Parts: sequence; C-alpha cells; structure tokens
Amino acid sequence: MIVTLANQFIPLLKDAAGIAGNIFAFGLFLSPIPTFRRIIRNRATEQFSGLPYIYALLNCLITMWYGTPLISINNISVLTVNSMGAAFQLVYVTLYIAYAEKERKVRLFGLILAVLVIFAIVVVGSLHIADTFLRRIIVGTLSSAALISMFASPLFVINLVIRTQSVEFMPFYLSLSTFLMSTSFFVYGILNMDVFVYVPNGMGTVLGIVQLVLYFYYKGSSREESRAPLIVSYS
Repeated sequence: MIVTLANQFIPLLKDAAGIAGNIFAFGLFLSPIPTFRRIIRNRATEQFSGLPYIYALLNCLITMWYGTPLISINNISVLTVNSMGAAFQLVYVTLYIAYAEKERKVRLFGLILAVLVIFAIVVVGSLHIADTFLRRIIVGTLSSAALISMFASPLFVINLVIRTQSVEFMPFYLSLSTFLMSTSFFVYGILNMDVFVYVPNGMGTVLGIVQLVLYFYYKGSSREESRAPLIVSYS
C-alpha cells in the first residue's frame, strides 16, 4: 500500500520540482536585463563582458541536449529550462554584438562559431554512439562538468564579498533565485534518480546557501545595490 502510494506521488513531486525549477530559472534569465537597458541607453557595451553569455549559451545547449529523449528519458524539465535559457542567451549575445565595438564584434562572432561547432561535435558524436547507456554517460558527464563550472563562478563573488565586506556585487534576489532553482533541480534529480542532475545542482544549492548567509551577514556594510547582475548557471 505504502509502496503503491509512493510510486504514485513520486512522479507528481518530480514534475512539481521541475516546474518550480523552470519558474525560478526564468527569474535568473531575466537578471541581465538592467545591464542591457544600460547598454541600449548608452549605445555602448562599456566595460561589460560578453563572455558570460557565450559560456552560458554553451552550457544551456549541452544540457538541453542531455535532456532530450535521444540521450535521457523523463527529463523534460531539463530540456525546457535549458531551451529557454539558450534562447535568452542568444538574445543577449545578439544585443551585445549590436552595440559592441568592431574588435569585440569580431571576437564575439568567432566565439559564437566556436560554441556552435562544439555543440555540433557533441550532438553528432553522441549520435554515433550506438550504446544508449554509454551515450547518456558521456553527454551527462559533459553536462555536469558544464553545470559545475557555472555553479563555481559565484566563488569569485563570494571571495569579493568577504574581502570587501560588502554585498554590492551580489544582489539578494539573484542569490535567492539561484538557491531556489538549484534546490528544485536537486530534488528533481533525486526523484528522477539522475546523478547528472542532482550532483551539480546539489553543489549549486550549497553555494546558494553560502551566498544567502553572506548576504545577511554583510548586508549592513553594503554601499548600494548591484548595478550589473552576474550570470549564474541553469540546470
């Protein structure tokens, strides 16, 4: 009886966690909007870097591929959140290129081409692997590595907060959204028994907790709200 009820509720809980993760991720995808409002208003990219959006695009594309039925089953939430993320990053990269100096335009075009080539190699290469289990292991490992590296990016901000004792460059809502999204996909991965989802998002959850703790500890020392939200990973 208990086992039957568990088997009925686990898929529902998994879907709920996946939907919640998509919702919280949407907030993360919107976080660069103030930066691009400033770029559009000033018609210049100033000192803002386009690299985070390029790297986020590659991350989303690889993890999106992992979420497709050709690689893993029952991972529709991973597919949808990263498809949405890839679309947002393409828009941001396009806007950045539109207002960048000529030298930056050329460099960004080259990086976009490199991203597309790498993604094509991953897709074509994985499809040539007849063993579906091995295919999932390889693409899942690449996806996890990309996610872990993205989740590790806030370590720089954490170090900056501790050094300056200010949360100026660590917006509260961005940190909260990161924590909630990571936690949602951590639960989703556990319920789906997918190590390639719950391991990187488990690490993201821990880093999210650290960011929130630091925010409340140092918020009295903050001089002002962050003016340029940082890009964080999605899962």
